[in-house]
Amino acid sequence: MRTQGVSFSIARHAAWAPGLDTPQAWRDWARAPFAIAGADEPGVRMMAPMLRRRAGALGKMALEVAYQCLEQRADVPTVFCSRHGEVLRAVELLGCLARGEPLSPTAFSMAVHNANAGLFSIARADRANHIALAAGASSIEHAVIEACGLLADGAPMVLLVASDCPLPAPFGRFEDCAEQPHAWAWLMVAAGAAPITLTWSARAAPAGPDDAAAAAPAQPGGLDVLRFQLGDAARLERGAGARLWHWAKHA
Repeated sequence: MRTQGVSFSIARHAAWAPGLDTPQAWRDWARAPFAIAGADEPGVRMMAPMLRRRAGALGKMALEVAYQCLEQRADVPTVFCSRHGEVLRAVELLGCLARGEPLSPTAFSMAVHNANAGLFSIARADRANHIALAAGASSIEHAVIEACGLLADGAPMVLLVASDCPLPAPFGRFEDCAEQPHAWAWLMVAAGAAPITLTWSARAAPAGPDDAAAAAPAQPGGLDVLRFQLGDAARLERGAGARLWHWAKHA
């Protein structure tokens, strides 16, 4: 049975990925998606260089869209979500431990899941509430539910930042979708003009390996949801684990 779900509107949005750094490029991608690849990084010019150099590729993408979307607004709660987070830094640190090498304090501090949310807060001297979460293949949906909870608690707007990168080699065999580097941000407000609703229901477990393979998403949930937001489709249904997520846009 479906729940009542949550609803919201998007006041502003921004997205960045290697080779996709303009609104028109993203609209073109939404009409005809292709695999995103590359090692380019955004400039994050709104952040002081001393802080900016602490961020890795994933962090710079997340920070770039956060700045673009929030601009000079202050005291806005933020929800940063990433399924894998700074896993590349974590693997590098584990490699240092295995080789008996000293760990970099900076690398260690930036490997935790809330590192980029904290860096954004420090750079802006903004004490607004910030949350960092990961919820597997349903990370985007749980981040939206968290953001809608903050709106329901009285926040006029909430910044949602989603970002992910391909897994490093040691974990590549665990990928269950075509992981691609990307980040996007929504400035969410209470449902008003052109609202989006998110509801969910139970999902039957795959009957066998063939069914599980057929049900596996071709691209990350973050890109599925971004394409839905940018495109013309009024509905999106995503399966993840034991849940079906039902997205809908309303005029």
